[in-house]
Amino acid sequence: MDGDHDIERCREVTELVLKLQFEELYFNRVALEGIVLKPNMVISGKKNGKRAGVEEVAEKTVKVLKNCVPGAVPGIAFLSGGQSDEEATAHLDAMNRIGNLPWALTFSYGRALQAAPQKAWGGKAENVAAGQRAFAHRAKMNGLAALGQWKADLEKKAA
Repeated sequence: MDGDHDIERCREVTELVLKLQFEELYFNRVALEGIVLKPNMVISGKKNGKRAGVEEVAEKTVKVLKNCVPGAVPGIAFLSGGQSDEEATAHLDAMNRIGNLPWALTFSYGRALQAAPQKAWGGKAENVAAGQRAFAHRAKMNGLAALGQWKADLEKKAA
């Protein structure tokens, strides 16, 4: 996530890893119906001068998943992988808007859920409510993105 790689390199590596992962799961007789996959999204590295746009990230990520992840897997919960709050939300939303997916796509974000609340709270007792509001907002935005119903203007209304 922090490198200077382009989105194509991320796609190549992600696809290779997922193919190997599902091969091993098959050989070890893992019931795919009982797993939740927690992969990265296919994105350019932070240091790449030409970062891929939201639609390209969504299209390439979904294509890799369709090439590698059996439909028996019930859900895919994405890691935010160092993306900003809104960037991770926009990518998840765009993937869900593609539709016709055999698995549910949702989030398992750490940083992309916690950064805004931690900043609002700042470790001060008097900011607890502000931190809670920031967390509730991030959770709501990502919940909408998991349904393909997020819109960027919802972020501005909360600011």
